[in-house]
Formats: sequence, C-alpha cells, structure tokens
Amino acid sequence: MCYGGGTMLADSGNPMSRTSSCALPDVRLNSEGNERRVGVEVELSGLGYDVLVDHAARLLDAPAEAVSRYVTRIETGLGPFTIELDSDPIKDLDLADSRLPESIRELGGQAMEVIDAAAERIVPLEIVTPPIPFSHLQEVDRLVDELHLLGALGSREAIYFAFGLQLNPELPDLEPATVVRYLQAFAALYDWLKARHQLDISRKFTTYIEPWANRYTDQLIEDDYAPDLEQLMRDYLEWNPTRNRALDLLPLFSYLNADLLDRYVRDPRIKSRPTLHYRLPDCDIDNPEWHFSSVWNDWVVVEQIANRAEDLAELRALFRDSRKFSFHNLTHSWQETTDQWLRTKGYV
Repeated sequence: MCYGGGTMLADSGNPMSRTSSCALPDVRLNSEGNERRVGVEVELSGLGYDVLVDHAARLLDAPAEAVSRYVTRIETGLGPFTIELDSDPIKDLDLADSRLPESIRELGGQAMEVIDAAAERIVPLEIVTPPIPFSHLQEVDRLVDELHLLGALGSREAIYFAFGLQLNPELPDLEPATVVRYLQAFAALYDWLKARHQLDISRKFTTYIEPWANRYTDQLIEDDYAPDLEQLMRDYLEWNPTRNRALDLLPLFSYLNADLLDRYVRDPRIKSRPTLHYRLPDCDIDNPEWHFSSVWNDWVVVEQIANRAEDLAELRALFRDSRKFSFHNLTHSWQETTDQWLRTKGYV
C-alpha cells in the first residue's frame, strides 16, 4: 500500500495508541529544491532473524528477498529496507572453510544451528532504511512501534546489549558555513541529548558515542570560526580521527574530499555520503514510553537551532560561559542550563 510515493505499513491487527509524531524542521529542502532525506539504522534483539524478516515484510507490505546469509532486502515504495545480522564474520561464515576446526566442519548444519542460536542472542539484528524523505518518517515510527508490540528488545534488556538507533540526515547544502552551524548546535546540545537518549550502561562503557575533543569544541564554538572546507576538515580530523564519535563526520568528509580524509583515517567501514552520522541514541524499543519519534524530534531541535542565527549565537555564548570557572557553573550542570534555555525558548 502506498501514498505520496511511499510505503504505508500494512494493518498488523495490533492498533497502538499514538502519543507522538515526527516533527519537521524549518529547512526541509536541499540546495536542489528536493525534500531532504534521512537514513535510519535500528539495532534490536528479542526476535529471531527469520521472524524479524517475516514481520518486517508483512508490516511494510512488500516482498523479502535473501541477498546472502543473514542479509535480506525488502523492496518498498520508499526504497529498499535491509534486515541483517550486525556481524560480518557470522554473516560471511562458510562451514566449508578449511581454516575452521575440522570438528566444526564435520558438524555441518548442526554447527550452524548452534552458531545461529548463539549469534541471535548476543549480536544485534539491524534494520537499515533507505534514505527517507522527512515527511515520511512516520512510517519508521509506526514500524518501530509495531516491532515493540511483537517483542523486540533494546539495550536495557541485558548488560551485553549496546544497541543503537542511528540517523544519517542529509544536510540542506554542503557549504562550510552550513556544516559549521550544525556542528555548533550539536556541540552545545550534546549533554542535553545524551541525558535524554544515552540511557543504557552497556553503551556508556563503549567508545561508539564519545564526544568531540574539548580543544576542538572550544575552537568550533567561537563566534569568528569561519573555515573553508579544507580547514574545517583539518581542524576536525586533527582532534577526532575516528568513527567513534556521537556525531561522526567521516562519511561526510569522505564525500567532500576523500583524498584529504585518507591522510588522517583509512577505514573500509566509512561510507561516503552527503550526510551527518548521528550515533548517540540507544535503541530503547522495549520501553513502551519510547518511540523512534522521541529520538528524531530531539534531532529536530538541533536542526532548528542550526538554522536560527540569533538562537544559535545566544546558545554559543551560554556554552562558552559554562566552561568558565564560576559559582553558577559549580552548582549548575550545562545539561540543566541547556534544558532550561530550551524550555524558555519553546523548543521542548
């Protein structure tokens, strides 16, 4: 079933009262006049791989096609959704491989069943969406809500789960000044976002969602920071030459200047695309009060501030003041100050 060129979730027979919806930012078009899009990655457990594929195909009302072991594509009106086990060694495992112990190879299918059962307990399953127009994100919200009802589990289920929900939002344009505004808004809001969406202790002990280096943030947040593209990349990569940041810029930099990026980082996992890579939030899908829209709508706060010059300037000034020694800063956290400012301004 489709509307407006997109996919509508099929009726699951499990109506769920909606208490949230996906907000839209002020700037919805890119520099070519097309609606901006965002790719979404959802990690979860609680459902077997085949069960998840069956449910997703039914909910998306589209056929599922196996691409390889533990990788399935579901073609929809919005583009291909991919369901996969988030572990390359297991996805690519070949029991005929001579490097495996002979005892494992002799077990054949029985060994694979054991491996499968173990993998599905400790390795996240992942839903990767196509780039979706902002106006169609309610479909992702509904899909995630339905999977919650079917028993999907997130990070809070066990200490070894560290499941995330990642966003890859397309930028309005690729001008250095635009990128800087988004980075400044995110830097100022990092503590607030982390308090709202980085909930589980298992992910807090990982390196996936580290903040940017303090010295880089101090440079970035200055009012007169106006680098060209090359200087922007060099400044960032000097202090953050890694994918493991809450807002990862390496996919964007690979798209903008792959040769320059290669001088600092070479990693085959970097996917070149004109987007930011927001990695901070947990996937809290088994929490009935949590929705995909909970994460998306807080990202929209970053969007709004990045495109409202006066508010961004005011927030930058407050952020700089928060890093100075004062009685106020000793008795008030920056996260508390941010939350109060956002409420006063009507953002939340």
